Amino acid sequence: MRAAEHKIAELPEIPRKRYFAIGEVSELCDVKPHVLRYWEQEFPQLKPVKRRGNRRYYQQDDVLMVRRIRSLLYEQGFTIGGARLRLRELPKGNAPQAAAPEVTAKPAAAPKGGVRRASEIKRLRSDLESLLNLFPK
Repeated sequence: MRAAEHKIAELPEIPRKRYFAIGEVSELCDVKPHVLRYWEQEFPQLKPVKRRGNRRYYQQDDVLMVRRIRSLLYEQGFTIGGARLRLRELPKGNAPQAAAPEVTAKPAAAPKGGVRRASEIKRLRSDLESLLNLFPK
């Protein structure tokens, strides 16, 4: 599904539990289970615990990481490779915690057109400049 086609919805609050089944994570993050399994292959940061019969159990940090990945892909328009690079930029121990404010900070009804587009262009420009700074001159 393309980013423009995927609905940007308010995600439910994450309950205080130690483990979540793949179906629960699917509902909490508005992502289908097969997509979650695919993302596990593409993003090394996403590693749910596997138990009996290869059942996946996600922890709180995993759910936050899924939301971060979802935001990068569906809301911010990154490709899988771009999202992978973006997640690598974050400090190791800080990735899931850094994701929570950004994902939930979306306004309920963003104005269409110029203002939103200008802020997206500024963000993209900043992202590109930070990528350029990764390479020696």
